[in-house]
Amino acid sequence: MKVFVFDLLAYGENLDHLKNGGTELPYPLSKQHFRPEVAVRTYAEHLDAWEELDRLGYDGVGFNEHHCSPYGLMNSPNLMASAAAQRTKRLKLLIYGNLLPLHEPLRLAEELAMLDCLSNGRIISGFARGIPREYQVHNVPLDQSRARFEEAYDIVTRAWTEDVFSYSGKFWSYRDVAIWPRPVQRPHPPVWIPIVGSKESIEFAGRHDIPITPGLAGGGLRNDIIRFYARCLADAGHRITPDHMSLALNAYVADSKAQAVSEVAPYHLYFNRTLFSHGSFTETAAQRRVGYVSQSSTDYVRPENQRAAALLREDFRNMTMADVERMAENMPWGTASEVAERIVAQAEAAGANTVQIGFNRGAMPHDMFMNQIRRFAAEVLPRLQAHEVKKVPLAEAAPPRGKAAPMVA
Repeated sequence: MKVFVFDLLAYGENLDHLKNGGTELPYPLSKQHFRPEVAVRTYAEHLDAWEELDRLGYDGVGFNEHHCSPYGLMNSPNLMASAAAQRTKRLKLLIYGNLLPLHEPLRLAEELAMLDCLSNGRIISGFARGIPREYQVHNVPLDQSRARFEEAYDIVTRAWTEDVFSYSGKFWSYRDVAIWPRPVQRPHPPVWIPIVGSKESIEFAGRHDIPITPGLAGGGLRNDIIRFYARCLADAGHRITPDHMSLALNAYVADSKAQAVSEVAPYHLYFNRTLFSHGSFTETAAQRRVGYVSQSSTDYVRPENQRAAALLREDFRNMTMADVERMAENMPWGTASEVAERIVAQAEAAGANTVQIGFNRGAMPHDMFMNQIRRFAAEVLPRLQAHEVKKVPLAEAAPPRGKAAPMVA
């Protein structure tokens, strides 16, 4: 099993004291609340953490792109990957991901080719659509997101693989382009897509045989995503394997479950109640009204999982310590043995041979973050890397429409 660490790189200071009426951070968040010294320290600490991941034998580190919020300071994940490439030797660099609808795609193709050369072929190129806040910031209509994403994907992959290409599209056009440098990896760096739940994104990944990370959390919704993805792959003539999926999981190693909850819960709550959806909206219904997702975007989801697919703001903003304690019973928080067992069990159930572990989503102190990186590496990582997921059980119960069940590895 491959083990990545996904790092949101939140602004390294708790800002709860700024909440309007005790519930929301102001948006836009004025520059008077930004301290350059905190940002400088935050970047330096996370670069040190990524270097430690490399030294301790983790397989990769994941970056993200977000804008105008302390939720994450990686406005350009490509800049962060460039810095990490020079501080690490073997670590895979998962850019998860560049927001294709918002940027000039030929420039992204060139930057990613440069990064693949700078890292000697260690880039994994994640492509995402982002959240509504990003579109407001960059003045891109939300109802153009899907079309821009698919056109940009076509441009980037053609720029990587064709000798000289021309393109005439709805949003971008090019004539007689041959990029230099070219990626080290052939035909191009691996492409992954994170899936929150939109049917159209799953269908796109299936058509193009692109690995996914299914869902923001576990449970029934993630299972529905995997089943539908398996059908989409098979409909397009592709064969699902455990390398088609990576699981996003939060982990915390302690001497007991109670100690883990006590230590990490405040940062988990800060992420959900304060940072997540700052200046944006998560609700699927609201995203339908503005054309970001289709009216049928979750019609593949079973009735009992529609609540999870709705992504209601209140479910994040109103989270309590009691909620965290209840959720923790089924999470990989606790002793090293429990953490390893729960991660392996979830990976086996989903049929995913890669996991992305989140240690620090809510401005955790640096020494606490580094302690988790080291303790997990010493007590959990060897067990995970010695394990191999060999089949996708959910795919066996999800035959393609009008066809026999797909083969699984």
